Amino acid sequence: MAEHTAAIRWERSGDGFLSGKYSREHVWTFDGGLTVPASPSPHIVPVPYSNPASVDPEEAFVAAIASCHMLTFLYVASREGFQVDSYQDEAVGTMAKNASGVPWINRVKLSPKIEYSGSKLPAPSDERRLHHLAHEQCFIANSVKTEIIFPFSPAG
Repeated sequence: MAEHTAAIRWERSGDGFLSGKYSREHVWTFDGGLTVPASPSPHIVPVPYSNPASVDPEEAFVAAIASCHMLTFLYVASREGFQVDSYQDEAVGTMAKNASGVPWINRVKLSPKIEYSGSKLPAPSDERRLHHLAHEQCFIANSVKTEIIFPFSPAG
């Protein structure tokens, strides 16, 4: 199986580290060379020690789940002869505290809007099946304990 890598880099600037007054901004570099500015969420670490314009780990987690579901959905739809013209999602991750009081992303709700064309259009039962197949086959969904809600899911 494949390995997937990400390089994470942070460097201290200034003298406030020991008092907790330091920037948490850092960069993520991926194997293709893309570098993404990253920061903790300003919901967790206040500005100026975070940067709301950067990607935070929680957003990246939600995006990874939504992207994996989309990519798997596109694959299963194409294999079944359904032509997808566009797929848009505005996924939302919800944080809660676990039994030990530690915050975690306990739920991600996917809300895809999908447009089709061609001579074979999916019925609601086809879409239900495609979403279930996408969820069952998504690598990320199979890697996390977060509840993932998608169209036609039991909680959706």
